[in-house]
Amino acid sequence: MRRSVRSSVPRAARALAAVAVLAAGFGAAAPAVAADGAPLPVSITGANRVDLSLQGDNDDPSEPQVTLRLAAPGDDEPGDDGVIPVVHEGEYKIRIDATALAGVAAVKLPCAASGLTAVCEGNTINAGELNNRLGGIRLDLNSQSEAGDFGSIKVTGEGEGVDFTPLTIDVLVGGPELLGHNLSEPKGFAAGDTYDAPVGFRNAGGMSADGAVLRFHGSRGLSFPESFGNCAYKQTTDGSLLHQGTDAICTFDGVYKPGTAYTLAGPLKVKTAGFALGDVLGYGFSAVSAQKAKALLTGDDYTPGTGAPLTLKEVPGAPAGDYSRYTELDLPSHNTYDLVLTGATARGGVGDTVTADIGFRNDGPAWISALRSGGEPLGFTVGVPAGAKVTKSPSSCRFTTIDEGVKGYLCWVDTPLLENTKLSFPFQLRIDTVVENAKAKITLPAWNNPHEPNQSDNTAWIVLNPADDDGSSTDGSSSGGTSPSPSPSSSDDGSSVSGGTSGDSGAASSGGDSGGGGLAFTGAAGALTIGGAALLILGLGTAIVVLVRRKSAA
Repeated sequence: MRRSVRSSVPRAARALAAVAVLAAGFGAAAPAVAADGAPLPVSITGANRVDLSLQGDNDDPSEPQVTLRLAAPGDDEPGDDGVIPVVHEGEYKIRIDATALAGVAAVKLPCAASGLTAVCEGNTINAGELNNRLGGIRLDLNSQSEAGDFGSIKVTGEGEGVDFTPLTIDVLVGGPELLGHNLSEPKGFAAGDTYDAPVGFRNAGGMSADGAVLRFHGSRGLSFPESFGNCAYKQTTDGSLLHQGTDAICTFDGVYKPGTAYTLAGPLKVKTAGFALGDVLGYGFSAVSAQKAKALLTGDDYTPGTGAPLTLKEVPGAPAGDYSRYTELDLPSHNTYDLVLTGATARGGVGDTVTADIGFRNDGPAWISALRSGGEPLGFTVGVPAGAKVTKSPSSCRFTTIDEGVKGYLCWVDTPLLENTKLSFPFQLRIDTVVENAKAKITLPAWNNPHEPNQSDNTAWIVLNPADDDGSSTDGSSSGGTSPSPSPSSSDDGSSVSGGTSGDSGAASSGGDSGGGGLAFTGAAGALTIGGAALLILGLGTAIVVLVRRKSAA
């Protein structure tokens, strides 16, 4: 298994000459030198370690494991004029020496390569690192590779006026390779239950591991009720919901033999919250020496655990097929949420401007984690009642075709979505013609969603100047709608949208798009289109959510 560690660029060295970048009188693209006349400090960067697996799983063979770059003082971003500053002009050479890998691994080098050496030449160095790519190094097993083979690649630089910091890339063949025990959800498991995770590993490498480290993570809906003395924990409760949850690091002394499996002395208990749905439990073991492992427990805001230590025991005769490189589980796969749209009723005369405060909420009990999709938004459509024009719409809504020949708004709700989310989407409408009981539909796409069995409240209405004896409600039920809060920011989008018809106008079409946008199924793959926006029905393991991917308006 390959593990690559990116070398850090010495901050002090990079800062030494940063003051000279874009110095007065040179212009945006003029070369700069260190303020004291010393050579410009430039670091050669890239992964400083590559482990080659004897299992042959060494990533995409067309992709390099090491990307070489030059890190110079200054920022990667262009200046106000769009030009990346040049901090050095003058010839330089970068020499790559992989001769120590003869008989260890097959090597593919960039630039002008000859056997196991190569030279990259250039005459300008840009500020920062991103725009100074030299090339990639690809490493693979060859017919002579054996477990324990080791060698290094030396990368050095030379050039007048530049002080290059070299890079050494260590390559190990068939080192310890700790594959995690597979996880599966127990039958009948439900939100609120505790999962006994069979955490363990098998050393599929060719060498023993002298010490091991376990890292595990649970997203927001998961917690770990037990604490162990050889572990440290970090809870993240702020920032993006995608990254909230609990992380832990546990260290283990001992020698773990190749071809042998080990498991925790007892299962790792994982508590699921009542709102959990599609939360992610993941873990992995790595071979780390005891000295380095203990240093991990004291960094990055981790809090030491308490209680007895977590221990490992050998598992004789464990099937190799029970272990894999990636060990994650979406947990639980069964829970429900209830998305609710609420409409608005308003009265006014010709020339009046009224506000229709559209409500969107999640009545739970589950949240929509969207962890696998990275937070794709949900979308719903808002029609415009006859005789009215929209003069101001929420910033998260855009004008588009919502049905064949019908214009309206597609509004976005960001995910993850908490189990008690309440949002308001205020639309300002100017009444140009008084139409009694003018109605426009607000709707979420309908589909067979096992996590939202009640979709009766996925439709609501905007009603202007309702008839006294109409009896209909804005939320499509016998009770009136409400306007939840807080509200996303609104902005005048400059549009002037006329409503189409009164009564039950703007209903979603189940037919084809016919080039007019609308809401249409696009096939069995689980895609819909809404006014030119593609709506994806994605699976989160066994959990499913409806997500809308932004596209340009039709």
